[in-house]
Amino acid sequence: MSDAWRIVEDDLSGGPIRALLEQHFAGMLANSPAESCHFLDFDGLRAGEVTFWSIHRGDDLAGCGALKRLDGRHGEIKSMRTADAFLRQGVAVRMLAHILAEARARGLDRLSLETGSSPAFEPALALYRRHGFEECAPFAGYKPDPFSRFMTRAL
Repeated sequence: MSDAWRIVEDDLSGGPIRALLEQHFAGMLANSPAESCHFLDFDGLRAGEVTFWSIHRGDDLAGCGALKRLDGRHGEIKSMRTADAFLRQGVAVRMLAHILAEARARGLDRLSLETGSSPAFEPALALYRRHGFEECAPFAGYKPDPFSRFMTRAL
């Protein structure tokens, strides 16, 4: 068995990815009020403007992430999640690098995201800051919300 990392476009049909996303949904709801949670459900992640990837190490699911095209030049990061067994092993950095490269390859010139504001979201906020994202105003129909943080970066 190889320990190589691989990122693949995922159709969300496998049990492990469904379980990881259910954990992601539950984590969002546990750390923010439901009306402040903006995660895409399974149908939302299958929408035509969304590309969803899973990242694996060998045969093991390590995490996931998605890119949603907002318009011809602007994209949004969605559903970034690392499996518990792979925390602090570079999964999120690999997925973020993949999403940034894909966004550039698709001709986008801006990438944004919405995430939570509670202490549970600090590791994600730190990751995005390290990779050039800055706080911004709500975008793409989001409204100001004390439970949301908005970030963006030019590509």
